[in-house]
Amino acid sequence: MLKRDDVQRSVDLLSGASRIVTMCHSNPDGDAIGSLLGITLLLEQQLPHVPIQCVCKDPTPETLQFLPGTSRIVHNLLPCEGDVYVFLDSAEPKLTGFHEQYPQVFDASLPSISIDHHPTNSHFAQINLIDATAASACEIVVEFADNVSWNISPDIATCLLTGVYTDTGGLLHSNTSVQVYRTVARLLRSGARQQEIVKRVFRTAKLSTLKLWGRVLEKISLTDEGGAITAVTRGDFAATGADYSELTGAIDYVNAVPGMRFSMILSERDGKVKGSLRTLRDDVDVSAMAGKFDGGGHKKAAGFALPGKLKPEVRWKVVHD
Repeated sequence: MLKRDDVQRSVDLLSGASRIVTMCHSNPDGDAIGSLLGITLLLEQQLPHVPIQCVCKDPTPETLQFLPGTSRIVHNLLPCEGDVYVFLDSAEPKLTGFHEQYPQVFDASLPSISIDHHPTNSHFAQINLIDATAASACEIVVEFADNVSWNISPDIATCLLTGVYTDTGGLLHSNTSVQVYRTVARLLRSGARQQEIVKRVFRTAKLSTLKLWGRVLEKISLTDEGGAITAVTRGDFAATGADYSELTGAIDYVNAVPGMRFSMILSERDGKVKGSLRTLRDDVDVSAMAGKFDGGGHKKAAGFALPGKLKPEVRWKVVHD
């Protein structure tokens, strides 16, 4: 639950801004884009006198380009005097992709607000609207709007419901709490276009995506530690014609292998290897596993990135009959 004092301080900060810059993490997913566009449209509606720049370092995945406002997202950050920054779904500055080029933007002395649900959030902003019990950043945006009695239009509701749906796997993941259902009901009452979300996000897949997922599933190996692990290389992306964003969602199928303690997909991109971790078990904390590689996330969904590339390795073991 958000602190009322923090909510009011946020409104005062935003109302007095020369310009507002909204920003989500790079390699955006549904919650990142949904919360980014949701808060941008919400602020434009309530503060029409304040110009807003909507920023994400990487392009919007094709499956999310149906959302209103995606065409206005820019991929370069140009800081100006008097800017107020609103960071969405970003636990720490490096996730935005701008931390090295513009480190001053992430100084807590500058006017900034962070809206996030990750328990690993470093509270780098001046005002931190963090709720680790929330299933998505979009859920917190809804709570913020309701706290200050700001109207949620059908377009805003559609953006926010997309984030709620994607971060809960269509309400199938274990983070689908009672509050999530209340939020969904709230957004549906506001005119969220649920069936459009379901069709575009969950029932549409390009041929290249299916081919990539086929390679992901084909390479699954089971470890003695109870892990279902697979990997995709740059060659796999090239051979299938798939974009990196098309890997999203494949981890849920790897995680479906019965009896496993956790699942992991390793993938190559831009000189780095990214690891995505999931678990269905209450006695496994994948965020702790990711933390060993300077990653983070949630107890049941986390990730990390390391410099390098993947090298296939075959291991043999001699056993007695």
